[in-house]
Amino acid sequence: MTGDPLVREVFPDLLHELTALLEAEGEAELAAGARDLRLVADCGCGDDFCQSFRTEPHRGGQPYGPGHRCVPLLPTEGTLILDVVDGRIVYVEVLGREPLRDLRRPPDQPGHQPDHRPSRPSR
Repeated sequence: MTGDPLVREVFPDLLHELTALLEAEGEAELAAGARDLRLVADCGCGDDFCQSFRTEPHRGGQPYGPGHRCVPLLPTEGTLILDVVDGRIVYVEVLGREPLRDLRRPPDQPGHQPDHRPSRPSR
């Protein structure tokens, strides 16, 4: 299928939080689909407060088009907003939060507390 890692394997704490917040907002279908999200690419903005990432391929600077909606969530820290197209989460905006714990980095290596943004896996 794809070589992109599952978000649940890279950022399990974030996925758990997203799922709980979606359930609380009455977005059960999105919560169920969140389990299969893939980490396709970081947003590429370079801002140090941003850890946003794509879960589906998309050409930057282009609108998502018909079927797009934003789903703002209410986390206890920072900002979480999802871009959803035709019932699928395509982008996770993560702003103003502590660095995500990235499980791709072994605990004994520097950077186990993750980079401030997810990185695209090498292929």
